Amino acid sequence: MRPFSYTRAGDVAAALAGLGASPDAALLAGGTTLIELMKLTVMTPQTLIDITGLPREDASLDSISTAADGGVRIGALTRMSDVAAHPLIVDGYPVVSEALLKGASAQLRNMATIGGNLMQRTRCTYFRDVTMPECNKRDPGSGCGARQGIHRPSAVLGASESCIATHPSDVAVAFVALDAAIEVQGEAGERSIAARDFFLLPGDTPWQETALGAHELITAVTLPPLPPGTRSHYLKVRDRESYEFALASAAVAIQIVDGVIGHANIALGGVGTRPWHATTAEAALIGQAPSTALFAAAAETALAEAIPLGQNAFKVTLARRTLERTLATIAGDDLATGEMR
Repeated sequence: MRPFSYTRAGDVAAALAGLGASPDAALLAGGTTLIELMKLTVMTPQTLIDITGLPREDASLDSISTAADGGVRIGALTRMSDVAAHPLIVDGYPVVSEALLKGASAQLRNMATIGGNLMQRTRCTYFRDVTMPECNKRDPGSGCGARQGIHRPSAVLGASESCIATHPSDVAVAFVALDAAIEVQGEAGERSIAARDFFLLPGDTPWQETALGAHELITAVTLPPLPPGTRSHYLKVRDRESYEFALASAAVAIQIVDGVIGHANIALGGVGTRPWHATTAEAALIGQAPSTALFAAAAETALAEAIPLGQNAFKVTLARRTLERTLATIAGDDLATGEMR
């Protein structure tokens, strides 16, 4: 770890001022990702601005409440474990609670914050190992070593010649599926960014990962109200059940009325360079009666644009099966008789 200066912000304004004053500053909340990357010298901020004390001055950053439109507002400094256990989330948005509980260990969930989770960096080996010379995220213009090297965990959706790293967050997949909004604040004021627009495709600039400005911080995530009777579920498939990142995951929320799907929200994780909003799968479901054939067709269209490489080609089939299983789990007794493949 390289030397750095440390300051503790007393309020949001002070944190933003610190970001503006230092050309290479980083915000410290739970620190579960940042400190690790600093130890690896992947990230080398000159200044750490500790924002863990901000809830004492602004409780809205560390609380969960009902929003004015009937949805739910989650403060950015709320711990993952607190969000996962909150009645508003467990009862109204099970997919969010399940995604959080599938992420990290219990100890890390007690430390990590919602805002920090959204800003975590990829687990691609080429990004995290500074002895590997090719990583455009870490060293712009150096190349993407994974394309010709180890790419079993890499993305099959949204990749570019410059980067094939997957996005690591579980709960971000649920937020994208639900069309959540990410509230941010900067010196110029406050703004809201749709979760589906917050995470950027790598293109030719994979080091630009989110739509967050250089001198902005996340203040909250707001979940919209869901149609009555909506059911949701998060399924994560990984090499081991505990403390492992997704090879494929699916966050799904659907409403079934009179035997027909009236509303559908779907996003995939573990297979995209960002949490992947499966718009074509949603369109395939709406207005149709739940069936195994329908779910298979929807899953097929969700992966239609996948471009796998040799080691990660299995992810295409795995993601399809994961989405099919998630849909079948939610549909339950409404599912027409048939056998899952």
